[in-house]
Amino acid sequence: MSTARAYLDHAATTALRPAAREAFLEASAVVGNPGSVHTAGRRARAVLDEALAQIAEDLGVPRTWIVLTSGGTEADNLALRGVARRALQKTPQRCAVAVTATDHPAVRDTAPLIDSRIAAREMPVDDRGILTADGIEQALAPGDVCLVSTALVNNETGVVQDLRTLSTAARARGALVHTDAVQAIGHAPLPSRDDVDLMSLTAHKIGGPVGIGALVVKPEIELVAGTTGGGQQRGLRSGTLDAAHTAAFAAALHETLATWQQNMARLRGLAERLRAGIARVDPTSRATVADDSVLAGHIVHTLFPGTDSESLLFLLDERGVDASAGSACHAGVTRPSHVLTAMGISDDEARGSLRLSLGWTSTEDDVDILLAALPEALERSRAVAAFARGGR
Repeated sequence: MSTARAYLDHAATTALRPAAREAFLEASAVVGNPGSVHTAGRRARAVLDEALAQIAEDLGVPRTWIVLTSGGTEADNLALRGVARRALQKTPQRCAVAVTATDHPAVRDTAPLIDSRIAAREMPVDDRGILTADGIEQALAPGDVCLVSTALVNNETGVVQDLRTLSTAARARGALVHTDAVQAIGHAPLPSRDDVDLMSLTAHKIGGPVGIGALVVKPEIELVAGTTGGGQQRGLRSGTLDAAHTAAFAAALHETLATWQQNMARLRGLAERLRAGIARVDPTSRATVADDSVLAGHIVHTLFPGTDSESLLFLLDERGVDASAGSACHAGVTRPSHVLTAMGISDDEARGSLRLSLGWTSTEDDVDILLAALPEALERSRAVAAFARGGR
C-alpha cells in the first residue's frame, strides 16, 4: 500500500503558510503586553498595530472596524449575541434574529439560545441551498428583526449566497446584515461594505494559525460586549491582545488575497478533475448541488448511494485520504447533516455524503490518490451499509 497521503479537508483547516509561520516567530520574540505603556509594551503594541493596519488595508476597511477574536465561532457569537442583546435593551419590539437554515452551527445553533425573549427564525433554502425570496420575506414580514445572517460560502457544499438580494430585503425592513465569510476568503469575492454590517473571519482556513480571527463591524453599530475586563477593543472583547497570532493572521490574509484569483482558477481545475474522476469511478454518484449553482471552487460535495459516510471516511483514511462528510465542528456526530436536510435531501442519501475540499497546497497528486482509493473504499462501504441494513 502506498505511503503517500492526500489531504482533502482544507475546509476544516489548511496548512500554515511559511509567511504566517515566519511572522509569528518574529512577533513572538517581542516581549511585552501591548497594553503596557513602558518601552517593551510599546514595542509589542507597534507589532500589533502594524498587523491590524495590514489586515484593514487588505480588507479595504478602516482599522477601527477590526475586532480580534479566537476565530470564526467567537466572531459569529459576538455578532449575533451582541446585536440582539443590544436591540433587546434599546428596542425590545425589534430584537428578533433571522438565520439561514444551512448556516454553520456557530450561527444556527446560537440564534435560539441568545435569550428567551429574542425570537429566532430560520430562513429556508431551495434544493440548491440558496435562500428563497419568499423565505426571506416571511422571516422579515413581522417587522421585528434586528439582524439577518447567512454564510457567504456554505462550509459543507460550497454554495455561494446572493448577499446583495438578502441585504436589499433586510435594509428595507431596517435590519442589519451579518455574514460568516470564513469559507469565502480566497475562494469568492468578499462582499461590499454597503451590503454587510458585520463579517466573521478566521485565520486557519487561509494558512494562518488556529486561535485567531476577527469580526469586522462598523463602529456605529452598538453591541453588547462578549467579555468584560480591561475594556480592550472598543470594550467589546476584553483581554490581552495577541500580537504574534495577529501578525501571522495578517501575513496569511495578505498572501491569500494577493493571489486568490490565480489560486481560485487553479483549484477550480482540480475540482473539475475530481468531479470527472468520481463520475468515472461511480456513475451512480451525484453532485449534491446542481451544476447551475454558484459554487466556491474549493469544495466538491458528492452523494454516493448505498454507502455510509462513516465507514467510507474510515476506509479512505486507511488508504491515505483525509476527507470529511461535513463540518469538522460536528466531528464524531453521525446524525444527518442539517445542511443536506434543509436542501431536501433524504436521510438515506445524506448518509452517503462526502466532502472533498481543496486548498493552497493541493495538487493533482492529491486528486489522483483519492481517485485510486475510491473504488475499493466504495465497494467495502456499501458492503458495510448493506450488512447494517440487513441486521436491522
